[in-house]
Amino acid sequence: MRRWGRATAARRRMFCFWLLLLGFALVTLALSDLLNRDKSHSHRNPGPPRRPLQRFPIPLDLEVIVDSRDPALELGLDLAPLKSLQEDQLLFVPSTQGTKSPPQKKGNYKVLLPGTSKNATAPAPPTRGEMGKAVQLHLEGSERETELAAVLKYGFNEVVSEKISLHRRLPEARHPGCTGGQYSESLPLATVVICFHDEAWSTLLRTVHSVLDTAPKQYLQEVLLVDDMSQHGHLKSVLSEYVSHLDRVRLIRSTKRLGVGGCRTLGAARAAGEVLVFMDSHCECQKGWLEPLLERVAQDRTRVVSPIMDMIDWQTFQYNATQWPVRGVFDWRLDFHWESNLTLQDKDPDSAAHPLRTPALGGGVVAIDRHFFQSVGAYDAGMLLWGAEQIELSIRVWSCGGTMEVVPCSRVAHLDHHQLPYRFPDQELLQRNKIRVADTWMDAYRKIFYRRDTLAHFIRQSDSPNITERLRLKKSLGCRNFHWYLTTVYPQLYIPQDRPALSGELYNVGAGSCADYPRGQGPQGGPMNVAPCSGTGSQHCDLNVEGEVRWGPMGALCLDAKGERVVLSPCPTHKPTASRLQWKFIKLSGQLVHQQSQLCLEAVKEGGLPQNSTREVSNHASTREASNQASRGGLFLRPCTHQPRQQWHFEQLVAPKDA
Repeated sequence: MRRWGRATAARRRMFCFWLLLLGFALVTLALSDLLNRDKSHSHRNPGPPRRPLQRFPIPLDLEVIVDSRDPALELGLDLAPLKSLQEDQLLFVPSTQGTKSPPQKKGNYKVLLPGTSKNATAPAPPTRGEMGKAVQLHLEGSERETELAAVLKYGFNEVVSEKISLHRRLPEARHPGCTGGQYSESLPLATVVICFHDEAWSTLLRTVHSVLDTAPKQYLQEVLLVDDMSQHGHLKSVLSEYVSHLDRVRLIRSTKRLGVGGCRTLGAARAAGEVLVFMDSHCECQKGWLEPLLERVAQDRTRVVSPIMDMIDWQTFQYNATQWPVRGVFDWRLDFHWESNLTLQDKDPDSAAHPLRTPALGGGVVAIDRHFFQSVGAYDAGMLLWGAEQIELSIRVWSCGGTMEVVPCSRVAHLDHHQLPYRFPDQELLQRNKIRVADTWMDAYRKIFYRRDTLAHFIRQSDSPNITERLRLKKSLGCRNFHWYLTTVYPQLYIPQDRPALSGELYNVGAGSCADYPRGQGPQGGPMNVAPCSGTGSQHCDLNVEGEVRWGPMGALCLDAKGERVVLSPCPTHKPTASRLQWKFIKLSGQLVHQQSQLCLEAVKEGGLPQNSTREVSNHASTREASNQASRGGLFLRPCTHQPRQQWHFEQLVAPKDA
């Protein structure tokens, strides 16, 4: 009986084994048939680009890895493109000459979503009847959820992006004086270096096709895609297969995460063109954008140039032209932004087509001579991931013999990302980059930076950066000091005085809070408020010898009075300070007195009213408006008393001593 039971169990195990083997064989045959049908279908009718959810087999000749630790990346080597590499170090996706390129379809392309058949598109919802309305609402809700997920993943509405042609043409926004220009046939050839890390499929390919569609072939040597160790599946073999069908497009990959600076330096080392054009992976180019940049670099090989950077809305992908003139600047927290200078064009209307020198350039699109880029030190290899590398390059170029310009006859649109925490998952990385900039290039002026960025100050106290190599480069190039940069290149940047007890966070004793200027009110100023003290340096202000209370990391806004309300207004430049902008601080009482009115600065909590507003009620619109403003709280001018809400202290959070 026991033998019979053991034999039955053995037969059952054998039967299960054969069933599993048969099931595995059937699944294998089905997958093989599906792949073969996909391959034959793609060869017969490639169709428009789709969201790449399927995977192609990895071509052996395309997936060789670039070693990012190649000695060719060492500072100061003049590299011949592709010649110093060993065969096993290069990932090279060559253009397939003579093969049919992907279709140049002008309309929108289909989107292949999970759960749909291979050739199907999303069915149009019914438009009649209650069932049609229910389906419509369901689809709209699902699309909203998909759009939200895309924004959280990429920082922009990828769903909208996928519905836009890869070959869309931007409306003409250049000045009429730019459209009739003729350029020499002897302009230098350009390599457009596009670094990317986990970029969306549609935005990356739209960038590539935009360059190919707008750059004249006689000036474009190549488009060099540099994959900074992306993890998304569609950027692996699918991208390799796609790129292999594009003319003058090459793809290399890094074996470790390099960040913007390292990735661009890697691309520069492999570039064949005389001029490097570094471009972000979410741009769209206007017709005629490349020639003006090449012309300016050809005239002076130490000149670094940028187009006017127009904006693409992150939500709608609408194109928005930037009003000229603009230039790149940064503040004392080393944050970059584009600054409009409309008065310049009012003085000289003919300047609309003339390049404008700029203290700094953004990183969206930058053109630079390849040999000058290498000789001036490429990008700082010590910078982590991304952030502040464009400021470091700007100060270095100017200080070490180069110049920078914005070229108005060149326009490129840049996708504006939604401000989400994902953009800087580790804020400390950005601070460390800024510390390298400050310690390498700002000399004694770095104290101003550390007083306005306390996180950077405390990081540096515990871990100073190793900048020996960059200081050696600075000395060998004979670079000028930061004082020269401030006085010659960027004299418009206000230099704070930061006197003890007269600078720092403006703390109110009665409110237990600090004077604050809400973010988002714009660079032209607005009503001041009180808010919890941040302790980060973002609320820093200083009372200078002219009696101005300069606010913020740029020091371009001054404490002002508009009636009873205390506001920020643009500070005067190159002219005497108006009396309404002058203040006096009485240290004994802690009062801040407005010189013109001889009233004191008082913090009014939300819902409170200044005494002057408790006069007889009037129906006059201005009086009602004043009462409404006061009910929201803020800073007001009041007759001087000794109450705590008129007592202020300037509190310096840090006092750097080693600069």
